[in-house]
Amino acid sequence: MIYIKSAAEIRIIKEGGRRLAAILARLLKEVKPGVATEYLEDLANELIEKTGGRSAFKNYPMGHGLFFPSTLCVSINDEVVHGASLPSRFIKNGDIVDLDIGMEWPVTAELRAKFKAPFNSHSKQGGFFTDMCATVGAGKISSEAKKLIANSRKCLDLAIKAAKPGQTINDIARAVSTCAESRGYGVVRDLVGHGVGYFAHEKPDVFNFEIAEKSPENVVLKPGMVIAIEPMINAGDWRVDMAANDFTVITADGSLSAHFEHTVAITEKGCDILTK
Repeated sequence: MIYIKSAAEIRIIKEGGRRLAAILARLLKEVKPGVATEYLEDLANELIEKTGGRSAFKNYPMGHGLFFPSTLCVSINDEVVHGASLPSRFIKNGDIVDLDIGMEWPVTAELRAKFKAPFNSHSKQGGFFTDMCATVGAGKISSEAKKLIANSRKCLDLAIKAAKPGQTINDIARAVSTCAESRGYGVVRDLVGHGVGYFAHEKPDVFNFEIAEKSPENVVLKPGMVIAIEPMINAGDWRVDMAANDFTVITADGSLSAHFEHTVAITEKGCDILTK
């Protein structure tokens, strides 16, 4: 089911997204050689609690009886997504690091009253979900890594421009795949963006690669939809494998991978980035 959010709900999702963007900006500044991922995890938890939110990822069910162990995804180099921050690892000079974070906000009655926030009946805490990520370099990174990061960010920018009422999921996908593949990069096909707001993950799936035009998943974008657009771009082939922990996704050929994400709302005139 695809949920259409009300103006009042989108207003609160945007307020939570603004706070999440500030948290991610702070975390990205801490990405340096020698920094432990546990430090980033502790800081993320501290900042989320301080702003009146709750982690969307910690203990998230991954299937097969697995639950994600951390609030923050820290995916390094060939890790595409779901690189947990726990157990702790140290970031090295030359690494590229993707920080992916989700938050439910607000989760207290006091904040709901202060912001005149509607109650999300799909969650016990009553808050609304946002999701975002960005990839940065630690220390001195290679020119290959710099180009991958810049082009992956451009893929997201172009995808957001394509997200307008009356357009389809394929218009978003086409923007990503054209940008990436024309530069020789692989667009990950085993993972996609998603709806967000009432839950951390909802329908529709937001593909970064084109699907059949007549597919029921190639939905038409409508005002009130809230989606997380997240290109995952590999420096090499698009294919991926699963790491030994059964939840971290890695590039099959060992190449670098970059990942950018924003939560956006489809409006009458285009779209509104909610995580900035």
